[in-house]
Amino acid sequence: MTKLILIAALAFGAWLWVRRLMTQRPPIEESEARAILGIGASAGPDEIRSAHRKLVSAVHPDRGGSAELARRINMARDVLLKRSAE
Repeated sequence: MTKLILIAALAFGAWLWVRRLMTQRPPIEESEARAILGIGASAGPDEIRSAHRKLVSAVHPDRGGSAELARRINMARDVLLKRSAE
């Protein structure tokens, strides 16, 4: 019985580790994020959100676009909004 519990605990730990690796996003630089969204260094949160909305609506997978491109656009928005809040 203890072997079964040990195996289950190891399997659960491995699952958590793989899940964490799969959800980690590669870092993106602020300059790259601004280039992706096509905005300048002085853009505020409203301009960031507006640029993001326009781009993601055009490339969203539900509209025949690329999931990877939508993910990169979302990442750019997140990086810039986080930086503007600091």
